[in-house]
Amino acid sequence: MKIIRSALETYTRNWILRRRLPAAFDGVPIYVSPSAGLRYLFRRMSDIDPVLLNLAKEFVKKDAVVWDVGANVGLFTAAAASLAGAHGSVVAIEPDVWLVQVLQRTAKAQSRRVAPITVVPGAVASEVAVRSFVLATRSRSANFLEGYGTTQAGGGRETMTTLSVSLDWLLGFFPAPAVLKIDVEGAELEVLAGSHRLFDTARPVVIVEVAAAAASEVTTFFHNRGYALYDAEERAIPRSPVSRAPWMTLALPA
Repeated sequence: MKIIRSALETYTRNWILRRRLPAAFDGVPIYVSPSAGLRYLFRRMSDIDPVLLNLAKEFVKKDAVVWDVGANVGLFTAAAASLAGAHGSVVAIEPDVWLVQVLQRTAKAQSRRVAPITVVPGAVASEVAVRSFVLATRSRSANFLEGYGTTQAGGGRETMTTLSVSLDWLLGFFPAPAVLKIDVEGAELEVLAGSHRLFDTARPVVIVEVAAAAASEVTTFFHNRGYALYDAEERAIPRSPVSRAPWMTLALPA
């Protein structure tokens, strides 16, 4: 089974497929690739990441500004653009240049009823710099800035050079987000370290994947700014606050 999976991942690495999001997102078109996970080849779009899609439905309001940090193929990007509508805006930041062109195809495929999507090629970290970015051996969804990464990457198959910017730097070019999604494979503390001005001037809803090693410091960061933390995978509404940032953290301004 492992051999078959590995062969499929290699064989389909350069495939790009046009699919549509579920009806709750008006069936907007999105370009995806099995290189970001074989689930994009075999599953219905509603089953790709139901937690993320449900969070988009819950928190992205009409006319909202949304930033998607570590956009990958743009599942959250496209869902947010549909929900925000024509007068909203979505900024998708992604350092993998191959995925950037996939995101751009999705952005160009949208109708005028959908929020415009701006694709920013680059990484988000603590400062503006030149960084090394590693393409995962397995899925591109596990790509990582050098020095980070998870076991899901299966190691690295190629290292490329990318520019990194901070969230505060982006604030000089785009309206502050009402919703901020962060998925950076272990580098979330670096992203938050470059966001002090953003959190001083705006209090976005934050959806962030948190590595276990960073959980304590991420918890402190949000608690110091008056945020309550929740397990984003918890289905119950109302949710119960948690004392420590879980893997899929929802941070809400208290």
